[in-house]
Parts: sequence; structure tokens; C-alpha cells
Amino acid sequence: MKQTGAWILLESLQREGVELLFGYPGGAITDILDELPKRPELRHILVRHEQGAVHAADGYARASGKVGVCLVTSGPGATNTVTGLATANCDSIPLVVLTGQVPTKLIGNDAFQEVDIIGITRPCTKHNYIVEDVRTLARTIREAFHLARSGRPGPVLVDLPKDVIQDVTEFVWPEDISLRSYNPTYKPHMNQLRKTAEALDAASRPLLLVGGGVILSNASAALTELAHRLSIPVTATLMGLGGFPASDDLWFGMVGMHGSYAANTALNTTDLLLCVGARFDDRVTGKLSAFAPNAKIVHIDIDPTSIRKNVQVQIPVVGDCRLSLEGILGICDAKYADRDWKGRHAEWIADLKGWMQERPLTFHENGNIKPQQVIRTLNELTGGDAIVATDVGQHQMWTAQFYDFLTPRSLLTSGGLGTMGYGFPAAIGAQLAFPDRKVVVVAGDGSLQMNIQELATAVANRLPVKVVILNNRYLGMVRQFQELLYEHRYYATNMDAQPDFVKLAEAYGAEGFRVETADQLRPVLAKALASPATTFVDVRVEREENVYPFVPSGAALNEMLLV
Repeated sequence: MKQTGAWILLESLQREGVELLFGYPGGAITDILDELPKRPELRHILVRHEQGAVHAADGYARASGKVGVCLVTSGPGATNTVTGLATANCDSIPLVVLTGQVPTKLIGNDAFQEVDIIGITRPCTKHNYIVEDVRTLARTIREAFHLARSGRPGPVLVDLPKDVIQDVTEFVWPEDISLRSYNPTYKPHMNQLRKTAEALDAASRPLLLVGGGVILSNASAALTELAHRLSIPVTATLMGLGGFPASDDLWFGMVGMHGSYAANTALNTTDLLLCVGARFDDRVTGKLSAFAPNAKIVHIDIDPTSIRKNVQVQIPVVGDCRLSLEGILGICDAKYADRDWKGRHAEWIADLKGWMQERPLTFHENGNIKPQQVIRTLNELTGGDAIVATDVGQHQMWTAQFYDFLTPRSLLTSGGLGTMGYGFPAAIGAQLAFPDRKVVVVAGDGSLQMNIQELATAVANRLPVKVVILNNRYLGMVRQFQELLYEHRYYATNMDAQPDFVKLAEAYGAEGFRVETADQLRPVLAKALASPATTFVDVRVEREENVYPFVPSGAALNEMLLV
């Protein structure tokens, strides 16, 4: 029996296990929307902006480990997804974004709401497709999901001309997918694993650097076991937070521009850096020529193009992070079973603990509400057990520093692209993935306003997302740069003209709270966290508080500015 392209699309999505579609309607996809009510298992989440749709799908994917899916119309609907696609691409998040397109015979004729979304998104997707024949539609969807979730994950866009969605053909589902030019390496080369084990045996000051690849590959348990068995201290990039429990004695914090003193000093001192699933971006390395100057470097990554792109490494390991870590541990257990790893590394670990005591993450209390104090209180009230989404800026770094992430997929944040406006819609996606978990957004008053319209989405779907606003009435991170690097020349960073967030929340049908004094902080946060409603908490924090440590751009990690 022949079926329409709209029917084939939705059937294909269901066969891929899709349960949620984040989207916004438009003329080019009306046939798909008309078919959707016939499939109650596919729940459509109506957002208020297409950028919100992609970020919500991204948050759903990061929290659940599944592929996030969005459906938007042609023209501006498609172009509004670009920031979300670039965000997911930078952080290797599996998405499939379905865009409407004008009929094939009108493509290239400047038709109403026509854009070359394939050309526009080619640099910021893992791959993209335009479906020109309904007979290829099912296979294209199958390939898109395979590409999105396999190897180094990423976003895939599928452009759907209106006539293809309306055409009919027999439905044929390809059970197996094999792409001749795409065969990611999962199993690492044993010789490279042996070299890594030998390097670990020879090292006296080994250090683990954990990136987002550990979380994406579900390698946290293997990483934790390796760290414990070989007694190796652990640090992480922003994207690796949660990959190793922050409550562990071997945990020494985040590295990089706003990393802990202990973690950055360890990077400058280690003689063997075992980097797992990170890409050595500039916020992590600081001045490249001064990065880990005394270390032999092992780099494990499933993407061979990420290895030696920024940092020269002595032992490259191409493969899945989990399989690689399990392989290294197996070799160490077999070949070095008699080693007293704990005794061998005791002095090294004592050095790191000394650095943590010497320069802990801290702040100066002066009676005003400090943003660090808000994060620390939030951490205490949730027990480190919430899913926490952030926007981008100072509040993002304070969250990374003062919230103890204990499990993988508990931090949702834009790392590589640094996308303001990401946190709130991402939290909506996470809350839909986990209706019974506590989901909290830590936002700045500037970044929250970039996608604040998604408050309607949260309220309409009765989602108990908690939004904690660190309100300093500044675009704080840029203001900090202007203070420290541009002699206090503040320009275009004052956000005094802002809405009343409590009244705004109430106008949308959410709950709103305000915290203006330190003694109000804990009871109001506790009340907000206990509420079954979507909630805004407007916390008036110290206006000109800075994030420390701070490594200025181009400086080495040992040139940290400290409190």
C-alpha cells in the first residue's frame, strides 16, 4: 500500500524510537502536522521560537542520551535553527532537525520562504540532506539517525520539500545501514593501549583530564574504576563535569580559564596527562606553548581529527572512550598486578590536596548576596542530585565551580559555542525526558531574556522547571573583562533596564519569587524547589562580583589571577 511522505516520515521517526518532537508550525510542514494527531505516541511540543526548539531537543538529548528531534518550517523557521545546530555541533550532541522546504520545482526561484538551508548549515552540522524523491525518504531518515548517534555524535539536518511530503510511494524500511565512506573506529588499537599502560607505569605524577566524550560514550564507570585502581587524580573540562563524582577524594576540579588552582597547577606539574574525550580548546589550554610543559600526553578520542589538532600528543588513541579505558585497565591488571599504585602516587595526591587547601575556590563575604553563595546553597538544598542547566557567562562558571556534579548528564551547558539563551529551553527538554527529576536553570539576567518566551512552553506543559536568576543587572562576563583588561571602561554591558522577573513569571502563569537579602536566600530557594509549578527566583546579587581564578586570554595556566 502506498503512503504519503508525511506518513513515511512519522513512521520512520517512530521506528527510530522518537517520542518527542519539538517544533513550530508553518506552511511548508502543514501536511506533517495534519498527520501527527493520528500518532498519539509522537508528542509534539509547541515551542515559542525555533531556536528554543533546537535547544530543548539538545537538552533532551544531553540528559537522556537519546537523539533529540525538532520539526520546523522553511525559510525563517529553518534559519532560526542555526544557532542551536552550531551549539550542538560544537558539543557533539545528537540531533535530527527536520526543516520544511518549498516544492522542488520552486527551489532556486526565490519562492516565498525559500532559503538554501543545506548551504547555510553545512559548516555547523555533522551532515545534512535534502530529500528530492519520496522513495528515498525512509532511508534518509534512517541514515540521519545513524549519523547523529554514532561515532562522534552531532546534529544532522534533513530538508523536506513540500511536494516530497505530499507524494506517495511504497514504504520500505532499511533495517541495516552501511555507509561506505563512514566507518567510525570504536575499538582502539591494542598497541596504543599497551603504550598507555606502560606510560602510566613509568609516571610518578599522572593526571586524568576528562572531557565531554566520557559522558557521551557512557564511560564514567570505567573512568572511575581506572582512577581508583591506579590512584590517579582527576580533573575535567567544563563539558566533562559529572563524568567523575565531585564528592570523590580523587577529584580536583575543573581546568582552564576559570579552573581551580589545584587543577591548573597539576596540569603544569604532571609528567603524564591522560586526556579522555576532550579536544584541548583554547579555554582549557591557555597559552599553547606553555600547556602541560612537563608531560607526556595521551589523547583518547573517537574522532581522529581532534587528535593533534591543537596539542601535540605522544600517544594518540583513536576509539570509544569506554572501550579504551576498559582496555587500559585490563592491561594494567594483567601486566602490573603487583604495583602499589596508591603508595606510588600518595605524595603526588598530597601535593594536589595541599594546593586545594592553599587556594580553595572561595569568595569574600560582605553582607550582600554573593552569586557563589547562591550556587553553594542550591547545591546543599538539592544534594547535588538535580539536573542543572545554565546559560553562558559568569553564572555558568560559578555553577561549574561551586555545584558538585555527582553523575553524568547532570550538567547541561553550551561549551564550545558559548550560546546565551541556551539554558532555559534545554531545561525544558530535560524535564520532559525526566518528569520526576528536579531540573534547575541557573541563568543570568541578560542571557535569560534571549529565550524567555519559552516560559509559555514550560507553563503550557506544566513543567516544574526552576529558574534561578543571578541578577546583577550587567552582562557580567563582558563587564568583568572590561574591568580587568580595559581599565573599567564599561560600555554596552549595563542591564538596568530590565523587566520585573517576578511579575513576568506571574503574567505567564508561573510562580515568581524575589531574594534581596542574604537571610532570605535559603528559605526562598527551598520554597521554590518544593513548588510543583514553573518557577522564577530573582536573586539580586553583588553587581560587580568577578569569577576567579581567571586566566586572561593568551596567558598560561600558571598565570592565574586569584581572589
